[in-house]
This record gives sequence, C-alpha cells and structure tokens, in this order.
Amino acid sequence: MKAMMDLFSTDYGLFSLGVIVFMLGMAVWFYRFFARKMDESQRQQG
Repeated sequence: MKAMMDLFSTDYGLFSLGVIVFMLGMAVWFYRFFARKMDESQRQQG
C-alpha cells in the first residue's frame, strides 16, 4: 500500500506514472502505425 501512496503522492512517483502512461500510449501508437502500413503494403501488392 505504501508503494501506491508513493506512486500517486510524490514527485518521483508521479514522474514514473507519467513515463508508464507515455510508454503505453507510444506502444498503442506504434501498433496502429505499423498495422496500417502493413495493410497499405498488402493492398499495393495485391
């Protein structure tokens, strides 16, 4: 429970939370980007 309190109440916890959220958002963006590029490539070939 102390770890959760530190995550949401301290400066280093909030920074860590921000990095985690940013990395998850970046993973979603990359997944969608590469999936779209692969679909475009398949459409051009066939």
